[in-house]
Parts: sequence; C-alpha cells; structure tokens
Amino acid sequence: MSDIAPDIAEVIAEPDPRAHASRLLAWYDRHRRDLPWRAAPGERADPYRVWLSEIMLQQTTVVTVGGYFDAFLRRWPTVRDLAAAPLDSVLHAWQGLGYYARARNLHACAQAVVERHGGVFPDDLEALNALPGVGGYTAAAIAAIAFDRQASAVDGNVERVIARLHALETPLPDVKPAIRILAERLVPATRPGDYAQAMMDLGATVCTPRAPRCVLCPLIDMCAGRRLGVAEVLPRRRAKPARPVRQGIAFLLRARDGSVLLRRRPPSGLLGGMIEVPSSPWREGELDRADCLAAAPLPADWQPLPGIVRHVFTHFELRLEVVVARAPTTTGMAEDAADWQWCAVDRLDEMALPTVMKKVLTHGLKALT
Repeated sequence: MSDIAPDIAEVIAEPDPRAHASRLLAWYDRHRRDLPWRAAPGERADPYRVWLSEIMLQQTTVVTVGGYFDAFLRRWPTVRDLAAAPLDSVLHAWQGLGYYARARNLHACAQAVVERHGGVFPDDLEALNALPGVGGYTAAAIAAIAFDRQASAVDGNVERVIARLHALETPLPDVKPAIRILAERLVPATRPGDYAQAMMDLGATVCTPRAPRCVLCPLIDMCAGRRLGVAEVLPRRRAKPARPVRQGIAFLLRARDGSVLLRRRPPSGLLGGMIEVPSSPWREGELDRADCLAAAPLPADWQPLPGIVRHVFTHFELRLEVVVARAPTTTGMAEDAADWQWCAVDRLDEMALPTVMKKVLTHGLKALT
C-alpha cells in the first residue's frame, strides 16, 4: 500500500461492482439527460463532439455550454475545420466561457490531431493524454464515451458520488487519489461509455452538492454515506484561504474619430492572446498610482473616472481604476506594432475581449458619452 492506504481503509463496505453497474445503467437507460453532444442510444459517439464538450464543460455549467457548443459546431463542424481556423476567431467565439487557456489549448489540440493523427482522434489513453490541453480526466472521458474503452473518468460529480458511496471523510483534495482508485474498481467492461455518462448524470441530477435526492438514487442501499447520515456533507473540503486582491489602472485612450487603443496580451499566461485595454501590471497591496501611470501607453493628460471596475478570477479579485485621455492622432502610434491596434467603438464586438475588459470599456465609454 501507499500513502493513500488510510483513505482506502475508511471504506465501510465496497459495493459489488456488477450490481453497482447494473443498477446504474438501468437507471441511466430511463433517466439519461438529452444533451447536444451525446449520441442517441445505440449510436456511436463522435469523438470530436465528445472532446469539444468536455473541454467546454471544464469549470462551466451544462446550461452555459449548450449555446457555445452549437455555435462552434456550426462554424467548425470537424476537427480539421477548427484546426484551420485563426486563433483570434476561436478566442472571439469563446468569449464568455472564461478560462481562456482552454480556448488556446482547444485550437492547439485540433492542430495536433490533424498533424499527428491525420484528423482522427486516437482511441487509447496514452495518445489522448499526449494531446495539448487533454488531461487524465478528459482522456478517460473520450476513451470511454467515444471508443467504449474501460476507462475511469472522474470529474467533480463522480468524486462526489464516490465519496458518499464509500463515506470518505478525508477532505478534498487529499482524498482524490483514493477516489480515483475506488472509482476505477467500479468501471464495468460492458458499456463503459454509458457508465461514465451515468455517473456524471447521477452526480448532476440526484447526488447533488446540496440537498441530494437520495430517495431517487438507484444506489441508495449501497451508499455508506446515506447509512451513516453524512451524505450531504461529503465530500469534505479544506477551508479556503481568503482570495487576494490585485489592483491596477486601465488606460482608455480615444482618438479624434472615437476609436480606442487596444493591445494583445502575451500568448501565454492569464488571458493569453486575448485583446485588452492597456493597463498597468496587476499587483497586490496598496495601489501606487505614480508607478501605475508610468505604464501608460504614452504621455497624456490622463483623467481618472469615478468608480472601480471589479472582476473575480479563480485565484484573485481584480480592482481596476480607469483613466481616460484623448490622442491627438493615431498615426505612427500603434499601427507599426503587431500587438497594438485602434478599434472603432462599433467594432468592439468583433474583438476577442475577455469579460473584465468588456467591463472596463462599458465603464469608460459610458462615462465619456
């Protein structure tokens, strides 16, 4: 055994894998969700649709993803179409889904599938794991759902089901290795793709984070968490530290014709490759205005606007002051720099702007009208 032995030792009683799979699949056949990326019963799933949906569903709800998924398929119906698309177009289409590294990896992965595999998704875990942006969960989900491989796809919903089924008291994330082992033991050799989707559906519709609907669960008499009366509080989580606050100044520069100066962020890192209103570095601690103003795109009569633009990222909260100025001319200022551009206000919706920059522009342009 290893350092996960204490977690495995917590298991009250393991359900019989055959009975577990049989009940779950029978429940799934009656209650499966009708989702746009799912194949109809008896049909083979399209690996491209499975992959696209799994990337979009990371940190994003099913309700939000539906419209984006349909729009992507209409615009890029095959992985070859997506691979041939300009990255800017993909980033623009991704606006509103957040976590923009996913969009960059999506594009890179499509190109890798075309270049390495002739435009056909590989059907084994090792090759899938080697694709950009495809981690262990996504590789297992594609292998199981698209190719019916006996792979264990453990997302947040499945973690919750397993933690409750086995009454695991160790908090997340420490318990994750044990959950993976226990989940793998339950994957059946028959219909593993349907099984993977059944576990996801069970967690999303019955074994929910709050007020689980245990009386509707096909595994109710197998669930140790239910027997012990602790199902609703599992999986336990460590207390989260307070989210740090970063601050900065955004520079809204307008030309005489009303256009605004934008720039492209570096290709890697937070919001990589997206278009932004130029801003100072985002730093924790008290805002040093003099230091921030030194980062302005050019010397000008920068005037502060009242109010603050706030945006919450996963690991920090951002607070931006907005300052505005008029540029006497656009000639020779940004046209010769690939990462800078002037954009007419009525064309801003064509830019790959992240939500935080849309907030900055809405705040700034409203104050200037």
